[in-house]
Amino acid sequence: MLRRQVLPALAAAAAPAQQAKRPNIVLIMADDMGFSDPGCYGSEIETPNLDRLAKGGLRFTHFYNTARCCPTRSALMTGLYNHQAGIGHMVNDRGLPAYQGYLNDRCVTIPEVLKPAGYSTLMAGKWHVGENRPHWPCDRGFDRYFGLISGASNYWKLDGARQMALDNQPYKPPTDGSFYMTDAFTDHAVKFTEEASKANPWFLYLAYTAPHWPLHAWPEDIARYRGKYKKGWDVLREERHRRQLSLGLIDRKWPLTPRDAKVPAWKDATDKDGWDLRMAVYAAMVHRMDRGIGRLLTSLERRGELDNTLILFLCDNGGCAEENIGGEVPGVAPGPANSFTSYRTPWANASNTPVRLYKHWVHEGGIASPLIAHWPARIKQKGAITAQPAHLIDIMATAADVGGARYPSEFKAKPITPLEGRSLAPVFDGKTRQGHPAIYWEHEGNRAVREGQWKLVSRHPGDWELYDLAADRTEMTNLAPKDPARARRMAGMYQGWADKVGAVPWDSFPRGAGRKKEA
Repeated sequence: MLRRQVLPALAAAAAPAQQAKRPNIVLIMADDMGFSDPGCYGSEIETPNLDRLAKGGLRFTHFYNTARCCPTRSALMTGLYNHQAGIGHMVNDRGLPAYQGYLNDRCVTIPEVLKPAGYSTLMAGKWHVGENRPHWPCDRGFDRYFGLISGASNYWKLDGARQMALDNQPYKPPTDGSFYMTDAFTDHAVKFTEEASKANPWFLYLAYTAPHWPLHAWPEDIARYRGKYKKGWDVLREERHRRQLSLGLIDRKWPLTPRDAKVPAWKDATDKDGWDLRMAVYAAMVHRMDRGIGRLLTSLERRGELDNTLILFLCDNGGCAEENIGGEVPGVAPGPANSFTSYRTPWANASNTPVRLYKHWVHEGGIASPLIAHWPARIKQKGAITAQPAHLIDIMATAADVGGARYPSEFKAKPITPLEGRSLAPVFDGKTRQGHPAIYWEHEGNRAVREGQWKLVSRHPGDWELYDLAADRTEMTNLAPKDPARARRMAGMYQGWADKVGAVPWDSFPRGAGRKKEA
């Protein structure tokens, strides 16, 4: 069991000069973006602002999410495993405390921890950890909020089943053609930070829906990438793999995974122009998000706040191979508001270069996330890369640590589950931190535990597989038959964790229980 982490409280009588040393904190998350999609992680997509953050900061190569949207957001916001926060799956109530579908009252959020330490707390973007009041962002510690309460939506308009809000009031976007979800999130993120009091530090959570389906982008952004993907997914994966090697992000002894068995060789693919368009729209969505991040950086620079702002960029899961997502219109090309489609398995396979599988699964392709940390006032090893393993649960611990805040044992007269995460601040200083004895995952019956360089993983309903990630990050050689004792021991570790957090076998839910279309 991980020890409880007690973080120092900020002294009430701290001098203003001391308080001024605490950084602003910006947490930026992309939605359904693969490990290799940022330029600084090997992509051909133009992401100059993410690349700038990487060049001036630190990149993690073994940072993990939970393989799906809602679980990731709950772990990110609370510093707990998602089951402990009440979101073992998505926002549906499946009849168990660990699967109730919204943040419970035994957890606290990052804004609920930072606000007592004097931080203004701001959010723009996708929430997706509580559909109904009193489970909206401003109910859980945010001073200001603009965004999408629900899961991913049409970028040009609000779908009927989705909810948006401005602070605690429902919001309806304009219908004059000026609205685009990614831009609106950026607009409000910049606005909220510029309006925040300069007397205190602030925390911003900017949760983009880009590049989650549906494939919607401005025509001029699509044109920027049109034709660039007619080389096909086979060449694209090889090119990205070579860049990752040259950047020092991966080890040469890890083989590039074979093309997904469901995906044809590019030379045999039909409708190559259509496939090119799908990936061009996806790239355009990433590019527009990066431009929004650039607008925020420009605002921070103009106000003289960039140097003492900790910026963290990450993704909620790996590339998304979801197909037949509903709403697709035959003959309507992706991009405009009347289209509704995804980029599908072939391109998701490329997004996750060099690892295998996708969103939903807890093989590396589902859970490996880029993490970029930028903080000029503290991170001095510019452009450095670290292979120290870390997880979403560590973000709460990091925010509380650098923000001089205390993680409580009780909140609103309720006992709070002890913090699972551990601060990343030592890594920012170029040190080796005290990591986790083990890290765990469960999603839809897909299970995993990582202990040091060893990972035990199962794709539901399959058997356990064992991998030595130091020698085989791409999970190509299953060592369970050769080392059954280690596999059994780690399986026991997993079961102990599952019992602690309330994770149950996926097949224990009645067929269809609590299920609906979930993004």
